[in-house]
Amino acid sequence: METYQPREHLEYPEKTLTQLIEAVAEQYPGEPAYEFYGKKTAYRAFIDRIYRAARAFLAAGIRRDDAVTICMPNVPQAIDCFYALNRIGAVANMVHPLSAEKEITFYLNISESRIILTLDMFTEKVERAAAEADHPVQILVARMQEELPLHLAALYTLKAGRSYLRFPNTDHAVLWKTFLKSGKGQSLPEPVFDRQHTSVILYSGGTSGTPKGICLSDYNINACALQAREAMGEKFQPGLKILSCMPLFHGFGLGINIHAVLIHGVCCLLMPTFNNKSYAEALIRKKPNFLAGVPSIYEALLHIPQLKGQDLSFLLGMYCGGDSLSVELKKKMDRFLKEHGAGIQIREGYGLTECVTASCLTPKGSYREGSIGLPFPDTEYRIVKPGTDQLMPPGEEGEIILSGPSVMLGYLKNPEETAETLRVLSDGKCWLYTGDLGHMDEDGYVYFRQRLKRMIVTNGYNVYPGQLENIIDSVEEVSYSCVIGVPDQRRMHRVKAFVVLKDGCEPSDVIREKIMEKLRLHIAKYALPREIEFRRELPKTLVGKVAFRKLEEEEL
Repeated sequence: METYQPREHLEYPEKTLTQLIEAVAEQYPGEPAYEFYGKKTAYRAFIDRIYRAARAFLAAGIRRDDAVTICMPNVPQAIDCFYALNRIGAVANMVHPLSAEKEITFYLNISESRIILTLDMFTEKVERAAAEADHPVQILVARMQEELPLHLAALYTLKAGRSYLRFPNTDHAVLWKTFLKSGKGQSLPEPVFDRQHTSVILYSGGTSGTPKGICLSDYNINACALQAREAMGEKFQPGLKILSCMPLFHGFGLGINIHAVLIHGVCCLLMPTFNNKSYAEALIRKKPNFLAGVPSIYEALLHIPQLKGQDLSFLLGMYCGGDSLSVELKKKMDRFLKEHGAGIQIREGYGLTECVTASCLTPKGSYREGSIGLPFPDTEYRIVKPGTDQLMPPGEEGEIILSGPSVMLGYLKNPEETAETLRVLSDGKCWLYTGDLGHMDEDGYVYFRQRLKRMIVTNGYNVYPGQLENIIDSVEEVSYSCVIGVPDQRRMHRVKAFVVLKDGCEPSDVIREKIMEKLRLHIAKYALPREIEFRRELPKTLVGKVAFRKLEEEEL
């Protein structure tokens, strides 16, 4: 099979995120930019919606460098808001809507956001979180039914939506559609492109378990989008569709599922949540040409009865990221695609939020077992002795470091971790130390082995054990704890906590629930332990630390 050879070097326009969307709207005004449960929004209308929201933010006093938090799933208002903030040079602070109250308060404080946009179903939690912030926060409340076709809107309002109609119910909260009316008469400023300007903040965990804000520029995100399209080797163009299931607050969702395709005229089929039935229905009825998701989504595909015997020949590309794609799942997916008439194979990417998302991808028609592929154009990979700049020879394991135009500006208000992660080496280039172990072969193919730092990936989301352990250990009856990831067929890993109680305390369901209650207050739902196991003691290393690797081995 002939292999696709991407260009080694690309041109990166000195344009903002929104300017690239505007360019597509000028060329293809009537083409759909996104579709939400059958309701389409053309690029021309999309730009109008962006400008309307941008004027409303200006009327609310938001200016360049001001942060606004978007605490939303993949719904039209979130997409409009994201690009509206970019249009006026403000900062989009992206937050998981399932985040715990304390987490949302932390995100509001560290970003200094004065406004937060959320869905009505999350309003109560967001109100409590905003009340604890260090400064006043206005809450914008969006309703999903306002973006649904009429028949679905009525059905949704009668069922789930009815209970949320009482929101907003405070003087510091306002409906999104009411907020939009406030910008009438506002003049939009000229867009300003600056490579060093933070446009977006995404979140990852710190070595201590405290979340880190990852500061990304227009240049970073645009570069990643253009590199990804080139590495994919697909002809992104109007008339094609992607099933946008990965969320906007996730680097993979933002960088690939949304921005990379929108700037090439591809329509995003927005999915606010993933479940087997809705995903299967979207595949069968909407026939998307591209899928980009985490391994757990593809594992689920194999077990959806509605897809049995379906023709999937419309698929032009399937991409996997967010977690390692096992060799076995790769084989199963390729067989599934072939049996369903799709003339493609699943392709694995690798990257970190610190470089937006993927920076390496399996080439078309050139799979090497266990490899995560070749670096994107203009991105260089090296394998070094961990923590140093000492190069390792081909085939020998070391820390993966990378350099390229998508590498972040730094961590928000965290110069120590920024200095540890971003290092300028003797070649004058800035290198991102990933904290991941791997090796490269003589042809430059990269192989990922494991993470140097303790981190659990479940359903494509990062979970930091230290953060959970700190909370568990604060429970009165707990002496100490250890949190690990246990292999799981669907999620790749599930979270498990081992807990040692203080002398005189006996394990019980009451204590287990007390621990879970405390975790729910501080930790997002996806990161909560699926299991808590009480033990008299835990294995220790020679220096007295809990030997979490031993616990992982036991579970295996």
